[in-house]
Amino acid sequence: QVQLVESGGGLVQAGGSLRLSCVASGRTFSSYAMGWFRQAPGKEREFVAGISWRGVSTGYADPVKGRFTISRDNALNTVYLQMNSLKPEDTAVYYCARARSAILSSGNSPSDFGSWGQGTQVTVSS
Repeated sequence: QVQLVESGGGLVQAGGSLRLSCVASGRTFSSYAMGWFRQAPGKEREFVAGISWRGVSTGYADPVKGRFTISRDNALNTVYLQMNSLKPEDTAVYYCARARSAILSSGNSPSDFGSWGQGTQVTVSS
């Protein structure tokens, strides 16, 4: 069972930046697509960004396009989420997740991902 550990969350002012990291245990990290999701209080968990197993293909939710960048370093078993121009509506718990396959699905729903981290809080003040 893979373990995913997120870090990098915190409190930031609107317009600021944060970089989230997620380190995975085990030797199969490079075989799977990875994703970031977020969940705000009272809302459903939503897809933020995803990246294929070799990092060739990426996908983003419309609200974060042009502001967030997902990347991965397979040598370090790590996936990153660079978040720029943060807005108060980006406030949420952010989760790292491992997909069930090497490539991203067309829908990127939570059910397409089989392993999850514990989450890291991101709070953006206005």
